[in-house]
Amino acid sequence: MTSTHCIREARSEEAVALSELAVRSKGHWGYSREFLDACRGELTVDPARMATREYEAHVAVDGPRILGFYALEELSITAFELSALFVDPPYIGHGVGRDLLQHALRNLAAKGAETLVIQGDPNAVKFYEAAGARLVGSRASGSIPGRELPLYEIDIGTSTTIDAC
Repeated sequence: MTSTHCIREARSEEAVALSELAVRSKGHWGYSREFLDACRGELTVDPARMATREYEAHVAVDGPRILGFYALEELSITAFELSALFVDPPYIGHGVGRDLLQHALRNLAAKGAETLVIQGDPNAVKFYEAAGARLVGSRASGSIPGRELPLYEIDIGTSTTIDAC
C-alpha cells in the first residue's frame, strides 16, 4: 500500500476521530475488548487540550483521510513526552509512524527541546529502539493495574526543518 501523506497540526474537531483511531491502532496488536475498554480513557484525545502550550497534536493525512497522529506534552522547557503515537492499522508498517516520530523530533528541535520521553507499548519496542530511543526504565500503566510499560528517552537533534501540508 502506497501513501502520499503530509503532516499538519490536528484540529480540535478531529479529537473523536483521533480517539477512535488510537483504539483501532492499539487493537491491531491483538488486545482483548476488555483490555481496550480499560485503556479507553488514556486513549481519548481531549479537544480542549489540543493546541495548548502544554499539549499539541499533529496528524498524517492523505487527502481527507487521517492515517495516524502523535501528541506531545510539555514536561519542562527542554523535555517533552510523546503522549500518543498511533497509526491506523491499514497503514502500520508503511512508514507513517516513522514519519510522525521524525516530525515530532524536528518540531521539538525547533523549540529547543533536548529530550523526548516515551512510555511505549511493548509491541512498539523495536520501533522506538530503531528510532534511537534508549530504555531508561519502566512506568506503571495508567489503565491496567500491575502492568509495567517500558520507558524510553530520545536525545533530540538540531534539525529544524518541519514538513507541512
